[in-house]
Amino acid sequence: MEEAKELLTERRGRIGVLIFNRPERRNALSPRLLIAVHETLEAWAAEGEIRTVVIRGAGEKAFSSGYDITAIPTDVTPETASRLRDGNPLQLALESVKQFPYPTIAMLNGHCFGGALNLALCCDLRIGADDIAVGMPPARLGVVYPHEGIAQLAEVVGMARAREILFTARSYRGAELEATGLVGRLVARAELEATTYELAEEIAINAPLALKGIKRILNLTEGSAPLSDDARREAEALFAAALRSEDAKEAQKAFIEKRKPSFVGR
Repeated sequence: MEEAKELLTERRGRIGVLIFNRPERRNALSPRLLIAVHETLEAWAAEGEIRTVVIRGAGEKAFSSGYDITAIPTDVTPETASRLRDGNPLQLALESVKQFPYPTIAMLNGHCFGGALNLALCCDLRIGADDIAVGMPPARLGVVYPHEGIAQLAEVVGMARAREILFTARSYRGAELEATGLVGRLVARAELEATTYELAEEIAINAPLALKGIKRILNLTEGSAPLSDDARREAEALFAAALRSEDAKEAQKAFIEKRKPSFVGR
């Protein structure tokens, strides 16, 4: 593994491991890292040898603090540049995780927020250390979360829970994480790696065609009808308007100044 890389990869037999490697930024998801997730999963899917994927963050403090919109790369290959132009890097990575033909596991070895929680929710299973915090903070940041992410959250935890999680922008810990469904299982930090890799191995030894077929059917049967064109345009307009708002700028300023934001509703 090379430390300079933002995404590290490992193979443990039939288990593939993706490691977000930006510990100095609490493993924030940069466009470059997200493109690497997409390209790695794309390659593993084509190869067909990886039967379970484990995703984790480097170190012990953070799985990931969320999407890093400040880290737009300039020195990229033509192929990566094309992907950045043609698609949202976060959405590319989320779809790659969700549609990977074999099961995926998020090993939540540290705090997990925003876009990183969205990515974890795209995994088939989530196992976390019992001392982590997890949340979806866009309302606190003056941001309307993209409709795909809201739909994914509601799919996993249910509409009533999703409303509470999004409206409060609360950080959840301990038993509440399991109760909400944000994390499937919490274990002592010392047991997290062993528990996760034992589960991954238990999955990986099963029949490949059965695993692929079951996952595909599960993906086909979940979710509601897609948004109409008009509804999609409205959702995208709300998202864009929030990003340009005074409240979004105030949230950023308050974060830097370590104070509570004062929102004005515009």
